[in-house]
This record gives sequence, structure tokens and C-alpha cells, in this order.
Amino acid sequence: MRHKFSLRRRRTAAAVLLAFFSSVMSGCQGTSATASETVTFKNGDLVLHGLLYRPAGRGPFPVVLFNHGSAPGMLNTQAFDAIAPVLTARGWAFFAPYRRGQGLSRDAGPYIEDEIMAARTKGGTSLAAETMVRLLSTDHLSDQMAALAWLQSQDFVRPDKIAAMGNSFGGIEVVLGAEQFGYCAAVDLAGGAETWNLAPMLRDVMKRAAQSSKSPMLFVQAENDFNLAPSKVLFDTMRAANLPAEIKIFPAFGMSAQNGHSFAYRGVNIWRDEVTGFIERNCAR
Repeated sequence: MRHKFSLRRRRTAAAVLLAFFSSVMSGCQGTSATASETVTFKNGDLVLHGLLYRPAGRGPFPVVLFNHGSAPGMLNTQAFDAIAPVLTARGWAFFAPYRRGQGLSRDAGPYIEDEIMAARTKGGTSLAAETMVRLLSTDHLSDQMAALAWLQSQDFVRPDKIAAMGNSFGGIEVVLGAEQFGYCAAVDLAGGAETWNLAPMLRDVMKRAAQSSKSPMLFVQAENDFNLAPSKVLFDTMRAANLPAEIKIFPAFGMSAQNGHSFAYRGVNIWRDEVTGFIERNCAR
């Protein structure tokens, strides 16, 4: 999903996610629809909502907390519906909280892309990038931590077996969240790929978080994504700090950088074994 800090970005994201859904519905192999339930959790005075997908049985279950990208409206739900069955089929619950301003939590605050656009109008790309980093590392990180706290309070959850995943903006959230909490595993799907070169502050914040990560982390991208530097730099940063990290760059997905970036949710059947294997190996410890 392109982050050009422009209205064109939002139209592109919607088109790509709609195309993704058509692809998933026609091309998924070995996954089937998994019913979700809407749940409510709080972050201070904010009332937020998310979608919960459970495997068969009574639990308690290990669980993946999934951090969504910046697509407007309810489009991210289509990605949840594609990814969740991969985990529930293996006995994992899958929780996809909507952060403030998006999806089911749209009334809890402004939409992050609107805030970025307003900053760009006022102060150009520099202020837009600064606003993006500030929001992802404060308000939206706080929403992720509130979702985590809700999970930890639930009887159906194994609190020692909580992993995190996320794509694009959500991948950034995974890296920032792993600095705050020791997830048993963390998977960053193309976090920062579109904004790495536009926002020096983002590079600094993500590198600092990676250097202090409390979670083993897997970095995943397709070769033709916008920029592979985030995965490669953050992987090297963690390894230099003697922290557990892995990286997997898959072959090009589709014919464009936009296709490559959509690999995080359109390429589920390609990355599923790599990602679930990483999560299960680390969360079994």
C-alpha cells in the first residue's frame, strides 16, 4: 500500500485490497472460511473493537495478535479472513484489533491517513513523515498494547503463547510492540517498505526498537516489494545485538512493486509454512 502521503495512496490501497480479495477467494488452497466474532476492548477512555477467530475446542489457545495496515474502512477485514484460517487450522486463535480511526474502531479517533494528509498540507513531506512516526509510535502502539492486555485477561488464551504479526503499517507496529513486550514470536510482513526512504525518523525508531527487541522476529518480503532495506537492516540490527532474528525474501510476486507489497496478504499460500513454522518453533520454547 503506497504511502506517498497523498489521496492517490488511499485510492490505490482500496483497489489493491479489493483485487487481493478476489485473488484469495479464487486461488486459496487448503484454507477455508473461519467465522469471526466482534469483541470490544478499551484503551483508557477509548472503546475499540476487533475480530476474533477461534480454532475448534475450548482452549486455552495460543494466539496471534495481528496488526493491520493503513487501508481505509473495513478493507483490512478481507486480509484477516484470508490469514486467520492458516492459524486456526493449526490450533491458534487469531485476534485482529482495529486501531483507532479504522474499521470497527473508526469512531474512536481520526483516520491515520487523514492526519498524515493534513500534516502534508501544512508542512510538506517532512511533517507528514514526522506525523506518521509519531502516531505509530504513540497512539497506535498504545492501541496494540491495549489489545494485548485484553488478550492476557481472557480465559481462552494461553498468556505465555502470544505471538504478533502485521503487514505494512502493521509490520511497523510489530517491531515497535516487540520492544515493549516479549511476544513468543513476531513476524514483520513488509513493515516500512514504502516509507523507509521518506522518513529518516522511522528508520531510527525502528532500528532502536529492533536493537532492544524482547521477541524473536521474522522479517518477510517479496523480492519486488518497494524497498527491501527495512527487513535487511532490521535483521542485521538484531543479529548485531545477538538477538534471535530470521529473514526470508521470497521471489517476486506479481509484476509490480505494488503487487510485491501485497504479498503479505495475497501470498498467504506461499509464505504460510515459513511463517507458521517460525511461530511454532519459537512459541514451543
